[in-house]
Amino acid sequence: MLRTTLAKAYIKRTIRPLYAWDQATPVDCLLDPAWGKGKDIYPGMAMMRKASAASGASELVTLIDDTGIVFGLSGLYIAPVYGIDEVGDSGVNSLPVWVLGPDAEFEILDPAFDTAATWTFPTNGTELLVHAYNATAGAKQGVLAPAGAANITVKPVARAVSRPDTGRLIIRGLGLSAA
Repeated sequence: MLRTTLAKAYIKRTIRPLYAWDQATPVDCLLDPAWGKGKDIYPGMAMMRKASAASGASELVTLIDDTGIVFGLSGLYIAPVYGIDEVGDSGVNSLPVWVLGPDAEFEILDPAFDTAATWTFPTNGTELLVHAYNATAGAKQGVLAPAGAANITVKPVARAVSRPDTGRLIIRGLGLSAA
């Protein structure tokens, strides 16, 4: 359930599990306390792990940067600029991050993926890999993007299955060939 003010009751969660009950895992993580909350994080945006000490202690996550590897997709809104902060409003710094298995399938809604990008699905049997914009992309940091876009992660996040309309993208976890 999405808890928000009455003025924002129309808002939908921007990540929806289609095949996830055995194929994906929502991992309980902690939002990095150093996160400045200057950019909004929508459900479905790419998150990376961040160690809190040299020993690697804790499961801290933050938006993907220029050097990190995507750990999973955010499950909650942390969007104070937009007026929703589910993590802050809960009083606990807990954030579920969806880690996709190869058979997992999710529907991602705008603005968690780049609707202005060119999503051209190959017709030769290859897969359209999905990446995420890194910190160099500025305001688009963490937003899912097609392979070939500028300022994206080196490693893919998922595989694109279809784009039923301009505001929806269906993705699957990476198979062994793409990982």
